[in-house]
Amino acid sequence: MCATKNVESDIRFSKADRDEFIMIATTGTSRSPVWDRCPPERSTKQRAMPPNTRITVTPSPNVRRPQSSPPIVESPMMPSPTDLPLVLHPRVISGQGGGPEKTILNSPRFLEPLGYQAACLYLRDPHDDGFEIIRQRAGQTHAPLIEIDDFGLRDWKIVGRCKAAVEETLKRFSADDDFIWHGHDYKSNLIGLLLRKSFPKMQLVSTVHGWGQRTWKTPIYFAIDRWCLKRYQQVICVSQDLYQDCQKLGLPETRLSLIDNAIALGDYQVDYSQADAKQQLGLNEDAFLIAGVGRLSDEKGFDLLIQAIAELSQSGKNVALRIAGDGAFRDALQQQIDQLNLGNRIELLGFVADPRLLYQACDTFVLSSFREGLPNVLLEAMAMKRPVVSTRVAGIPKLVVDGDNGILIHSGDHKQIKDAVQIMLEDPETRQRIAASGYETVSSKFSFQVRMDKIAAIYKKLSTTPFDCP
Repeated sequence: MCATKNVESDIRFSKADRDEFIMIATTGTSRSPVWDRCPPERSTKQRAMPPNTRITVTPSPNVRRPQSSPPIVESPMMPSPTDLPLVLHPRVISGQGGGPEKTILNSPRFLEPLGYQAACLYLRDPHDDGFEIIRQRAGQTHAPLIEIDDFGLRDWKIVGRCKAAVEETLKRFSADDDFIWHGHDYKSNLIGLLLRKSFPKMQLVSTVHGWGQRTWKTPIYFAIDRWCLKRYQQVICVSQDLYQDCQKLGLPETRLSLIDNAIALGDYQVDYSQADAKQQLGLNEDAFLIAGVGRLSDEKGFDLLIQAIAELSQSGKNVALRIAGDGAFRDALQQQIDQLNLGNRIELLGFVADPRLLYQACDTFVLSSFREGLPNVLLEAMAMKRPVVSTRVAGIPKLVVDGDNGILIHSGDHKQIKDAVQIMLEDPETRQRIAASGYETVSSKFSFQVRMDKIAAIYKKLSTTPFDCP
């Protein structure tokens, strides 16, 4: 357990940390190669914090809040009080979230049989309409969802609101103050450390999901996370390259775990045919459909996928492409589609809350990313028995064996995407064999239950392993 100290000394930076922050502020770069991967691009104006703030939990129309309670409304998924230890999953989010949500929101229902109750603490802009999707997904997975207003970098009161939310959550769950704070990003990791003075028995775990998006703030976020992770009791990495990155930061193997992403296989069984799915998407059954799913950002390589489909179409192939996702590059990608005059073959679907229809409809799923951890979308496509083509990055070769359960290509090369898709298009037997092998891989090696068993074992180890903050 981390030794309890005055909070000012507990969050004080070392001289090396201060020097690195000065370097970041003046040059936009870091000494550490791990944190230099995403250079700044452009500045944006900061939002001023509204005068009135609040902490909310997803409201229930059937539950009334006692008059003496703080401004927190009960969630319809709030469980009855138990004696189980509590795990809080804090996460900072904008819009509909991403891959980590599939892990975070599924965790409570899998942890309860393993002896833990859990709740998801989401820090979000109260004016973000996209967060409604998270509320719906929390309801579908029966995950207790606690919403905390967050107004960005200049929101100095966020720690106080988190403290109030934690206090109220402990009451609602009848939990002791030796709960587990399981962070999922730099800000939730930092807030966890700042809350240690108020909750000295709190135990600290973090999952490193990856560092993908590039903005001008990214080097600052990385430097903060680097400092935080060194002070966490256990750090979970979702791919081998992230594990190695954390080793380079100086984290010892005794505090590092490699646990691959996984999925709840039962959630990806559907009762409609591929022909029905294509019809719902407005496609002819004979069109060879390629699917892509992910945030529309530069590291996803969707522009290369579009170029590959354009060349296949120009060669006379009856191909179509549907991409589910939203993001900053949407306008640029749409402009590319328009310039290629392929609006009748390629469509950007925007954010799709439930991509199973697209998976079921597609003939091949393509992941064209430059950077990934171990992407959930690949697991999902394989779980739905769809053949996959993927770039050979990060933890993907651990999942996809070239020529066996998928086709691996090098990132940044649209010609390789085109050639791989053409193989799938022209060889139905290869397509069927790869799809069957992919399903077997996911069902036997990437079970969500197995993943949660490993995480529960880490939680159990926390109470028996002494730990002092560096």
